[in-house]
Amino acid sequence: MAAGSPSHGSDATLRFDADVIRKSSQPGPRYTSYPTADRFTSTFRAGDYLQAVSSVRAMGARNPLSLYIHVPFCDALCYYCACNKIVTKNHAKATVYLGYLTQEIDMQARLFAGMCRVEQMHFGGGTPTYLTDEQMARLVAHLRSSFDFAPDSVGEYSIEIDPRTVDAARVHSLRRQGFNRISLGVQDFDAAVQAAVNRIQPESQTREAIDAARGAGFRSVSIDLIYGLPKQNLISMAQTLTKVIAADPDRISIYNYAHMPQLFKSQRLIDARDLPRPEDKLDMLALCICRLTKAGYVYIGMDHFAKPDDDLAVAQRQGRLHRNFQGYSTHADAEMVSCGVSAISAVGATYSQNEKTLDAYYEKIERGELPIARGVQLNNDDVLRRIIIQTLMCHFELSITALELAHPISFTAYFAAELRQLKAMESDGLLQVGPEWITVTPAGRLLIRNICMVFDRYLGQPKKADPDAAPVAGPQAPRYSGTV
Repeated sequence: MAAGSPSHGSDATLRFDADVIRKSSQPGPRYTSYPTADRFTSTFRAGDYLQAVSSVRAMGARNPLSLYIHVPFCDALCYYCACNKIVTKNHAKATVYLGYLTQEIDMQARLFAGMCRVEQMHFGGGTPTYLTDEQMARLVAHLRSSFDFAPDSVGEYSIEIDPRTVDAARVHSLRRQGFNRISLGVQDFDAAVQAAVNRIQPESQTREAIDAARGAGFRSVSIDLIYGLPKQNLISMAQTLTKVIAADPDRISIYNYAHMPQLFKSQRLIDARDLPRPEDKLDMLALCICRLTKAGYVYIGMDHFAKPDDDLAVAQRQGRLHRNFQGYSTHADAEMVSCGVSAISAVGATYSQNEKTLDAYYEKIERGELPIARGVQLNNDDVLRRIIIQTLMCHFELSITALELAHPISFTAYFAAELRQLKAMESDGLLQVGPEWITVTPAGRLLIRNICMVFDRYLGQPKKADPDAAPVAGPQAPRYSGTV
């Protein structure tokens, strides 16, 4: 970090300003990619992906691999969920799915043979623990025989679990299978809220899963919460936060529920009259920030908090934090290979998304083809803007000088229109714009997506007609949007 430059985000105080948020917040992308997934088109095909892999190989394959595996199945429907999932009690469907999934894994493994070592892997869904212990063991063993994995001490291998689907023995088995980080969906501990969203999950089940993860030697335990759910209020949220803090997870994600029943059928089962008012949601957000920071958690960005000694917080302080479809990551610049229905890969200067339905996914694999349905090839402007958005999202500051050294542009000329928009935000106290640095203030950090939206040249532009546009899988999904 250059002398005299601003400190990284985790070193400064986060400031909640309701008036600023009320004035400046607007729905926008979560920027797990740029361009965002809604800009992918079906003109991008498997051949384009193969060319991207060839380009990575030709350049020496310097980056590690990040694997994402999508398991779309769930036993029960959570009304708030906007993920790409298949709710079924017929577990035979998972057996069929695994047969096709392993074929896709084989295709990808052949493409990357001798190139890149896997340093990150994430299982998402749906519910990954919908799979039986034996099925999971076979799938992980197949992955490890197909790719070169970094040792446990180096790699970050995570899985999302539903505490209702596991017992202590299963958690220990997941650790033996090679997972070293675990994420638990909680959303809220209040019984009335759980009933309103059809996710009955006693606190004891969650605590048992956390205790088992600690006993099994998982390096990190993460909890997901949502604010803005039906029946939630300040009292219930305070009680949930007390229980979560007592559980002592390493990371906590707090998502803002976005009620969009016109897009997601399951949300039509929620009685809109039970939803908290916008003002109440702001109060809940303020409460979450206050309670978690007082408990010692560091604000990483967007929805994420972590303990100061957690790898995410350390990576942010050291300027190594990265953002991808799995959220914040310590593994910057990894080639991301995603397998499973509707999963998204990021290889070279491309994004590609798999088919969104099982039938279409199976059909392409039966033909011996990668099941890619759509994607995008980034141009030079996309790459430049992606760097800016990534940097601001992860570190709340941007070195204009460093960007100009790496790219043949004059920042003030190239982004003249954007700088005019930033001036208005600067007058609202969200950031500071100087000749060498753009620095997001503590009050602006909760509005980082709105700041990044200034650099998104696609916003406001009509989208190309693409009747095959698909929902996004797993942690890549736009499940929740809003202020944080």
